[in-house]
Amino acid sequence: MTGEFLLEIGIEEIPAGYVNPALNSLEELLKSFFENSFITYGDLQTFATPRRLAVRISDVAEMQLSREIEKTGPPIAQAFDQDGAPTKAAIGFARSQGVDVSELIVIDGPKGRQVAVRKIEEGRPTVQAISEALRGILERISFPKTMRWMDMDERFVRPVHWIVAMFDGHIVPFNFAGIKSDCMSFGHRFVHPEAFEVKDFQTFQSVLMRQGIEIDPVARRLLIGEKINELAAAENLKVLDDQDLLDEVTFLVESPYPIIGKFAEDFLELPASILITCMKKHQRYFSVQDQNGRITNRFIAVNNTPVREVSVSVKGHQRVLKARLEDARFYFREDRKVPLISRLDALKGVVFHSRLGTAYEKVERFASVARFLAQKLEPDLITKVERSSLLCKCDLETGIVYEFPELQGIIGSYYARMDGEDEDIAISIREHYLPARAGDRLPDGVIGSIVSIADRMDTICGCFGVGLIPSGAADPYALRRHALAIIQILIDRNWRLNLSEIIGFALEPLGSRISHPAEQIRTQIIDFFKARFVNFHSSREFSLDVVEAAVRAGFDDVVDTRARVEALQVWKQRNDFDAIMVGFKRVVNILKDVDYGCVKPSSFSEDAEKILYKTFVNIKENFDLAISSGDYQAALEMIADLRQPIDTFFEKVMVMVDDPELRSNRQALLGEISSLFRQIADFSFIGSTAT
Repeated sequence: MTGEFLLEIGIEEIPAGYVNPALNSLEELLKSFFENSFITYGDLQTFATPRRLAVRISDVAEMQLSREIEKTGPPIAQAFDQDGAPTKAAIGFARSQGVDVSELIVIDGPKGRQVAVRKIEEGRPTVQAISEALRGILERISFPKTMRWMDMDERFVRPVHWIVAMFDGHIVPFNFAGIKSDCMSFGHRFVHPEAFEVKDFQTFQSVLMRQGIEIDPVARRLLIGEKINELAAAENLKVLDDQDLLDEVTFLVESPYPIIGKFAEDFLELPASILITCMKKHQRYFSVQDQNGRITNRFIAVNNTPVREVSVSVKGHQRVLKARLEDARFYFREDRKVPLISRLDALKGVVFHSRLGTAYEKVERFASVARFLAQKLEPDLITKVERSSLLCKCDLETGIVYEFPELQGIIGSYYARMDGEDEDIAISIREHYLPARAGDRLPDGVIGSIVSIADRMDTICGCFGVGLIPSGAADPYALRRHALAIIQILIDRNWRLNLSEIIGFALEPLGSRISHPAEQIRTQIIDFFKARFVNFHSSREFSLDVVEAAVRAGFDDVVDTRARVEALQVWKQRNDFDAIMVGFKRVVNILKDVDYGCVKPSSFSEDAEKILYKTFVNIKENFDLAISSGDYQAALEMIADLRQPIDTFFEKVMVMVDDPELRSNRQALLGEISSLFRQIADFSFIGSTAT
């Protein structure tokens, strides 16, 4: 027999960003409990509004599965005497397990030969198991922050007001945070605050729906999207696509009731980004565009209650928004009284870090790095790169960015354009912050890409230089994100740069600020970049062993390393890959800790070593050409031709012979072959494809 399990936790409003992670955490905790408790179940569904988290699980077995368990006891030497009679240790162990000593068996356990008992553990009623577990499950739900209230020992995201826990129509008893589980839930806080009885999920959901509450966040998100688009379409307008805002509003309301309002047209003098941010950040309003994509003076607010007098509600929203826009316009007009570049000197009063100087000093440092990069990559753009470097942080001293920090770079781009700066420079001011987060787009322009690399490299080198190195999960200066961004930009633009050289150049302006020798810090930073490269690529379409093997063969050129990874990943799919690798790894392994000299062809005495050397000489020239042109796929195909001669060599030739000259010559031959491998990868790190 099976039944339905329903859990609802009624709480004060949860911050919108906390809800989805909490649902995921609750789902994983419940799945783990049911599986570890040997309770079979069907579908598990999660639901949430700002003031309730709910889970419905179908087809839950009424009883845990019975299972055979094995308990180990003392070693056999302690369990039986010399005559084979059970000792007190064996008798005591049997008694503790509720079996007769004759039922003991002998197994090979973790401590050698041990006595043990195998018995069937009967399953308990599911209600009993769930009742005992729920308190602990609720305590372990993951939230960014938790709190205590009143005199409770438990911590939770917000105070708990009610708990519904039902299995097959019956209450599952437990207590949490001073609340006893029951079958009574509550409706909308303002419209339907009264309690109602819950018998099963169907009645629970239907009662809430009659009250206008959609507990399924996916359905509620779709509903909000449909309603706001209908409002805009009724006036021949369209809602600005903002999926993040839609996600947030979904968890701000239980019952969505959108209304459309407007603000004075003269506020449209503000750049669109300022208007959008004012509406989104402070009020969670949706911006509205005309059919040509221009921002209009309309907005949509989503209320959490039905509106009796729409005009009154609209006026309230408009009044609040007007105050926000007035502040933004004041800052905007004040900002525009001076050119953007005039704010550069003000950065001398902004501390970037107490051990790394001011923001102005940082600009000077990464402007130098940017010029260095431009000289290597785009010499014709050096002047623009330098100008962009000087301008890109100036908006940090504007009133708008002080009020809306998320607009840094965006506002600088607007102001640079208004000042008559070159369009490429204006765009680069915004783009040098890209990518801003995981999955974000990369800079489109060359100038923005160069300045982005330079700025991030200065941050990484500065932090490493003064000992601010990420450890564990702690990375307060986002150095991992910066390193990954540099790697992605270099690969995206196919820029062949010596990473070690760039790091060395970026460390120079830090001078006496760095706490260790520059060479030591450069090595640390290279290793840091290696780790980011390996983590990034091995979490995608490349296997970890391939990425690690390529990195260990050389990492100064990120683009080159990526090319070797791609070639190796394809090459690993060969049907004869495992057979090839056997010989390659024997070559690498036999040369560990061996100093070999030059090959002397005249000293070869065996046909197998002569054939191997001849094959090596025949492919080496073309192999070197393929390597120099970056055609690693072709190079790998060439060294595959060495498979048969290598196998024959190891079959017919003894390398470690007593004659030192002969041994050294054979080691030198293998060393020459190994040198081909090492230009592509350290093949000792590549695993087998066999299952």
